[in-house]
This record gives sequence, structure tokens and C-alpha cells, in this order.
Amino acid sequence: MKPINVGLLGIGTVGGGTFTVLERNADEIARRAGRPIRIDVVADTNLDLAKKVTGGRCRLTGDAFAVTGDPNVDIVVELIGGCGVAKDLVLAAIDRGKHVVTANKALLANHGNEIFAAAQRRGVTVAFEAAVAGGIPIIKALREGLTANRIEWIAGIINGTTNFILSEMRDKGLPFAAALAEAQRLGYAEADPTFDVEGIDAAHKLTIMSAIAFGNSMKFGDAHIEGISRLDSSDIKYAEQLGYRIKLLGITRRAAQGVELRVHPALISARRLIANVEGAMNAVLVKGDAVGATLYYGKGAGAEPTASAVIADLVDVARMLTADPEHRVPHLAFQPEAIVELPILPISEIVSSYYLRLRVEDRPGVLADITRILADHQISIEAMIQREPGEGEEQADIIMLTHQTREKNIDEAIVRIEQLPVITGRVTRLRLEGLL
Repeated sequence: MKPINVGLLGIGTVGGGTFTVLERNADEIARRAGRPIRIDVVADTNLDLAKKVTGGRCRLTGDAFAVTGDPNVDIVVELIGGCGVAKDLVLAAIDRGKHVVTANKALLANHGNEIFAAAQRRGVTVAFEAAVAGGIPIIKALREGLTANRIEWIAGIINGTTNFILSEMRDKGLPFAAALAEAQRLGYAEADPTFDVEGIDAAHKLTIMSAIAFGNSMKFGDAHIEGISRLDSSDIKYAEQLGYRIKLLGITRRAAQGVELRVHPALISARRLIANVEGAMNAVLVKGDAVGATLYYGKGAGAEPTASAVIADLVDVARMLTADPEHRVPHLAFQPEAIVELPILPISEIVSSYYLRLRVEDRPGVLADITRILADHQISIEAMIQREPGEGEEQADIIMLTHQTREKNIDEAIVRIEQLPVITGRVTRLRLEGLL
């Protein structure tokens, strides 16, 4: 049977992994796809690298746009990244009637609505399993495996860099800066780690999963995003004493007034499986009304794990090439005409429990003043640690866990607490997620 010809845009880490795995497992992949899948042409600005990786076993070009219009290419794989030329290339491929496979979460989170609409008009598919959680097949699980369910919420550790940093801070007691330096030394963090440590990368991925889970359009611009760069190692220590781990979570939840879409550090009970995901690994917890809670775990990045997802998409596209567009799996799980515009809830309206750390002067009546303010805002305390000041110290830490309350209540209470003369500095506040 005629092979599927692939045009590969970008032969970096993931592109090289895709070429290697596709060649190594060619026979097995062909048996699953029903025909051979081969990379016919590679486009990269570094032709020397492309020649070294491919060994001259396919055509090479420095002009990626030539690939999008190449009549011999059936599927275009975009592995360039970013939202600039990658967007133009994807839209050009769609316009020429090419199916597209991409690992570009930033592109889809920011421009997915436009891209999927263009693909729908041309009757082609945009596949993107590799855009979220590397080799974990979470997109397929949400879009196909859990089709019978009304998804209630998703909570995920979906950035390996930040999970590695938090693991180092907990295991070795390192401050954030030292843990980040170690992540950079080992190659887990970029020289400029902003997208990772400030939660932006996780928010891109969460936006995609949220759209699939709830049949919503992409709403990255409405997401609430907090990173881990301001986390203090003392909070990780106190959380541990209370039976919790701190993880950077991406959370999206169906609510009566809309959808929660938020990325931030959160306390999770150490008894939860997801709290024990360490190092650079990823995990996604999905709660459906019929199936209950399901957990997906694995490597969220790397050449071959991500290549695994890219090639799975290639096989899916190869299988459905003969199917008419109306009978293909929809891009966002729901039929295009059923996509809705659910509002994203402002972070002030979410309901959560909270961890509070207060640095206070060691005086009588301090705790009474604090609890009185919390009570005024209908906030009750579930647990508390009061660290006694050391010899010669005049200040101490008070750590509190609250019961559930609306975020705006806790914000208003913190403003009043910080105005107390016995409070030193700012109150540290982290959300606590039960994940039930």
C-alpha cells in the first residue's frame, strides 16, 4: 500500500526523536496504521544538523513553506514551536489541504480557535497529543476514552521542570534559586526558565485540556496563573509537617457560573497518589461522573516520550484518511457546532481551603486578634502550628489551615491581618486542594 509521506518541520530534540522512533519501529507502526509512514522531507534552518540526524535518508530543505505546499506530502508535522512562523506554517498547510500534527501547546492555547476553524473549513485534521504531557496519552483519554462521562474537573502536574524544583526543595531543603540552578545544570530547565517557573507553560496545556473536557473554546487569556518563584522552602517544610506536599497544579473545574481555569502552587494531602509524583514526571487526575477519578502518569517531556505522542497522532491520521470529515473524532471532542462560550470564573470567586503563614511578634493576644478577623469573614480554622520563637528571637511563625471559603473572603481578611501592628511582612497564602 502507498506509504504516508510526512513533511517534518524542525529536527531539534523532538523532531530528531520522531525521526529515530519512526525508523526504529517502522514495521510495528505500519502494522498498526495499515500502511507505512515515512518522513519524506525535513525542513530546518540547520541543514548540517538535519543531515546528521537523518543520515541523508530523506529530502532536506531550509524552506519550511515549501513543505506545506509539497504535493508529495500527506501530513505536515510542526515541531518548531512558538506562535510566530509556526502559526503561519500550520495555516498554510491547512490551506493546502494538508493534515497537521503539532506539539505546540502555546500555538494552540493562543490561536487554537482560529486553527481548528480553518481545519474544519478545509476538511482536514489537526492532531496535538504531543502538546500536553509529552508521552502521556491524556488528549486521547479526554477526547475518546472518557466520552461517556460528564467531566467534573481536571488537576494536573503538567510541567516537569517545576515538579523537579519542588522535589529538590522538599527532599534537600534547598531554596528556590539553588533548586532552579540544579534543574538547569541537569537540563530540566532552560537558561531562561520564565515560562516554566511562572506557570505559563502549564497554563497553555491546561487551556487545551479544559476546552476538550467542557466543550469550551480556548480561553488562555482568561486563565489565572501563578508560578513557584516566590515559594519559600519554609512553606514546603511546614506543609510536610501538616501532612501535605506542595505541587504546581493546573486545575480546571466545572462550576454553576462557568469554568475554573487556574495554575498555582497548591497543598495536596501526602496520601494522594498525585502528591507523590516526584522529579520531572507529570501526572493528570481526571474526575468523570461515571468513571470516578482516573490518574495518568508518565514522562511529560523528552525526545522519545514526546515523539511517541507525535507518532501516535500520525497513526491516527493515517487510519482516518479515508473517512469523511463529518465522521472523524472532533478536534475538541465535541462537534464543532456544539462548542460553547462558557465564562472563566475570576479567581476571587473560587472556593478552596487555604494555608496561611504569618510572621508575628511574640506578644499576648496576637492569636486572638487574628482569629477574630478570620471569624468576621466567616473563615474557620481546621489546623494550626505555632512555632515557638528561638532563644533571643522576638518573632514567631503561625501556620493555619482553613476550612473552605471563597477566595475574596480570604483576600479581605489578609488585608486586615497585615494591618495589625504585630504582623511582620506579608502573609503567605497557598490554596489547599482536596481533589475529591
